[in-house]
Amino acid sequence: MSEAYTGGCACGAIRYEISAEPVFMNDCQCRDCQRKSGTGHGSYLTFPDRRHVKLAGEAGHWDIVGDSGRVKTRAFCPACGSPVYMTFTAMPDLFTVHAASLDDPGRYKPQAVTYAGRGSPWDHLDPALPKFDKMPPR
Repeated sequence: MSEAYTGGCACGAIRYEISAEPVFMNDCQCRDCQRKSGTGHGSYLTFPDRRHVKLAGEAGHWDIVGDSGRVKTRAFCPACGSPVYMTFTAMPDLFTVHAASLDDPGRYKPQAVTYAGRGSPWDHLDPALPKFDKMPPR
């Protein structure tokens, strides 16, 4: 394991430290991620076990039903509005952070584009990345 992944919201009211390596890093072009980000996609790092996550601060939460029909919970800072992390009812151990919330966003190395068929033609992502119409098989 390299050094912990650290980050938080724009104003610093929410902070996290994750002492694990991500199992998946992706750019997602689903409509939910487009609307949440205010642009063409969201960029995420997903970690395998919430037991390796230390959180400080109180996040606001809102639930949304994904294409799978399962609920995902988005967490954001109630003070500055920054999106910080997501959790999933169907996969309760997973913990996903927004790449832009990292203290060192250069640690984000996307592995794939998910929901690529929903991308806007002006949202140019790395053409070398594998593209999936949904989430790739586990």
